[in-house]
Amino acid sequence: MVASLSSRVRTLCLILCLLLVALAALLLDASYQMNRSLRWVTHSSQVLRTATQALTELQAAESGQRGFTLTRNPEFAAGFDAHVASAQASAARLVRLTADNPAQNSNARAIQTLTGERIDNLRTTARLARAGDFDGARASTASGRGRATMALIGARTDMFLTEERALATSRMETVDRRLNFIRLAVLGGTPIALLFIAIMAIALVRRIKGPVRAMVQVMGDLGSGDRSARIEAAMQSREFERLAEGYNAMASELETAVADQVRSEEQLRVANLELSRNATILQARGEVIELLGGMAHRMQAARTDEELAAIIHAFVPRVLPGIPGALYAHNNSRNLLVPIAAWEGMEIDPTGFPPDQCWALRRGRSHSVDDADRDIVCGHVAPEGLPYHCEPLLAGGEVIGVLYLNRLIDAESQFRLTLLGENIASALVNHRLQRGLREQTIRDPLTGLFNRRYMEEALALEIARASRSRTTLSVVMCDVDHFKRFNDEFGHDAGDAVLQAVAAEMRQRFRDGDVVCRYGGEEFTIIAPGSTAVTLAQRVEIVRQAISELKVSQNGQALGSMTMSFGIASWDESMSREGSALIHAADAALYRAKREGRNRVVLAEMRAIAAE
Repeated sequence: MVASLSSRVRTLCLILCLLLVALAALLLDASYQMNRSLRWVTHSSQVLRTATQALTELQAAESGQRGFTLTRNPEFAAGFDAHVASAQASAARLVRLTADNPAQNSNARAIQTLTGERIDNLRTTARLARAGDFDGARASTASGRGRATMALIGARTDMFLTEERALATSRMETVDRRLNFIRLAVLGGTPIALLFIAIMAIALVRRIKGPVRAMVQVMGDLGSGDRSARIEAAMQSREFERLAEGYNAMASELETAVADQVRSEEQLRVANLELSRNATILQARGEVIELLGGMAHRMQAARTDEELAAIIHAFVPRVLPGIPGALYAHNNSRNLLVPIAAWEGMEIDPTGFPPDQCWALRRGRSHSVDDADRDIVCGHVAPEGLPYHCEPLLAGGEVIGVLYLNRLIDAESQFRLTLLGENIASALVNHRLQRGLREQTIRDPLTGLFNRRYMEEALALEIARASRSRTTLSVVMCDVDHFKRFNDEFGHDAGDAVLQAVAAEMRQRFRDGDVVCRYGGEEFTIIAPGSTAVTLAQRVEIVRQAISELKVSQNGQALGSMTMSFGIASWDESMSREGSALIHAADAALYRAKREGRNRVVLAEMRAIAAE
């Protein structure tokens, strides 16, 4: 029958307790004996000190008495009585301390007797000296009886001390032997006890470790999915046998109950994971669609390229997080892809690139490259720009732009990118249409200059700005001299050619900040913010001279020379804010230029600058 593990543990504990009790008893006895020996050593030390003290005090009393007798100085006799009393007390104590040793006690009594005799002799001499009979005191000292007594005391004391030192040495040796015994007991008994404990513990651990290892192994197999794992190894104790039996029974029941549950749970887990993944994807896509909807609304409402760029910069990083990139829009007039916006720290060339440098535009489909040796790299991509992805933006087969991303695009990001591209392409088309419509509403179709409606709006804005900032503002009214002659002699096409030539020259000669407009017919208006009438007159004179040197032809026929008259007026606070007064002043200056002979510049202050 297999023994019980608990009985083995109890047996080991009992043996361990017995060993500890035996070792403790041995150490207690040795400690007691050593303590007793130490007390005897201490006793011997006291005896030695007392004998030495008795002799020392007696010698001190004798020296003081002799010094007083010889020098008659009372200071020598000051401590005589104290030394005598201490010597007597030490001698008496020495007798008491040696009561346990008859031989030493006999010597102590002899020392006490001789000490008493010498003290009596010293007191007699001291009385004579204190009475003033120093001669009698010296005679008593010179008799020699004191020296003889002191010699006997010294001899007795030396014999006593020798005997006591020998006794103390013997007792110290006894203490050493006790200490050695304790040391040996500790050094020998402790390893033996530890060795026994280790042997018993190892045996017990082996009987525990084997069953535990077998159970852990089986439990690990069960946890790994082996439902048939059972405990078959010998358990070596009744407790582990019962535990193994219970575990095997539980495992059998669990194997039966879990088999179907595992299959159903696995099916449910797979379905749940698929649903969760789909729900996550749908939620993310819904958020992206909502985000793109907001972006599309804002792009449709954008009026300028700057507003469109701000919208792209704000929304695209949220649609494609962590992916640097840039948006290029196609400029039809220059046939270039020009940058509109960049995000996530993307650095781009502001000059743009031609469409044939992008393989995505050539192919009409996405183009991604991660290795220059495995595919063709677009001409607009720098060598350090790999990997990258180009997404073409097309509408009705026409190139609208391209999305350049400095990353490769995964499947989910491709969904986002497709929707993003469609929204941006639609917004760019709409932005292009709006810009074209706006250009049509503010531009004169013949000359390409701003029309009168735009001039009136711009003049009101510039007047308001000049009023707020207290800056200067001037306006030029001008027209072509004898314009009717061109229409009458060469036809209306010739008149249109003259107007186009004049418009092109003025567009070239005036500053970028000046607003050059066709006021109507052959009349033109120039709004010059920040210019005084005098300063502007110098610039207008250059324009007037350049126009007078133009050579315009129509269908190979020269139209002859042409000139223009100019009137300049500056705005001040007394004029109306809508600009009509300023226009009227410039127009009045123009009429004066006409009356004064045409081909000249006249200021509203009635000053004229005639043509040289």
